Amino acid sequence: MGKKELRVVLDTNVLVSALFFKGELSKLLFPLKKFILLFSEETLNEFIKVLHYPKFSLTEDEIEYLLQFEILPYSKIVEVTFKFDKEICPNKDDQKFLELAVSAKANYIITGDKDLLNLKEINKIKILSPKEFLSLLKKKIKH
Repeated sequence: MGKKELRVVLDTNVLVSALFFKGELSKLLFPLKKFILLFSEETLNEFIKVLHYPKFSLTEDEIEYLLQFEILPYSKIVEVTFKFDKEICPNKDDQKFLELAVSAKANYIITGDKDLLNLKEINKIKILSPKEFLSLLKKKIKH
């Protein structure tokens, strides 16, 4: 891959699906070393909250291990310094991912959310589905 590392925001649903469910999404984590996963304090806290959901049956030790060895070594926590003047997407809860991406100078936002995907791009940051991003990664790895 090129000298410049990709800076990527994964929405919480995509990240959780990649961790716990086999299939296309799980392939996102294999090349984790190929890009920097970006979090804000708010998006990281949301991710940790979801990891505590009973349906995942994770102990505190398992969550700690997952964070310390599987996620955070390939991540950067960024202070959100950019706020939009108005709501950009219908679900205002998704706004934090857009503001994080702009603040962190991300290259991509990866989401399965139709409202975000319909935006296609924000401040020159491409918004892709996991499948589109995997396809892009495969092309970059070959070059």
